Amino acid sequence: MSMNEESLTLEKMVKLREKVKSKKPDFVRQESWRYVRVDESWRKPRGIDSKMRKEVKGWPAKVKIGYRGPKAARGLHPSAHREVLVHNLDDLSKVDPKTEAIRIAHTVGAKKRAEILRRAKEMGIYVLNPGVAAEVKTSESKEGGQS
Repeated sequence: MSMNEESLTLEKMVKLREKVKSKKPDFVRQESWRYVRVDESWRKPRGIDSKMRKEVKGWPAKVKIGYRGPKAARGLHPSAHREVLVHNLDDLSKVDPKTEAIRIAHTVGAKKRAEILRRAKEMGIYVLNPGVAAEVKTSESKEGGQS
């Protein structure tokens, strides 16, 4: 299978994952709708007479393996790329532009972020969080040209 075909199948898998996710119910903790003190975050129902554990009609759905998305799409960004966290320019050389996209770490400053963005553009790498640095750099260059 060529790289182009593989990317198409990954995009299909991501779309399928979204379709499966749209049909998935909101899994809520038993009786969370009844008591304010009980949080909605999922907990497995374990009581001997629990209607939810017995899967009685009319009660919310239980978490099951069948609601899981396609294996090929797990861990992928909605753009069908794998996310790679980048801290410096050296990390960019390890990235495959066809299958991976970069996310610049939050600890990276404005100068280094601008360098990473410039280099990523040259290499044809998709950046998930270009942020304010790209806008600041373009506005500075425009101001410099006017004066």
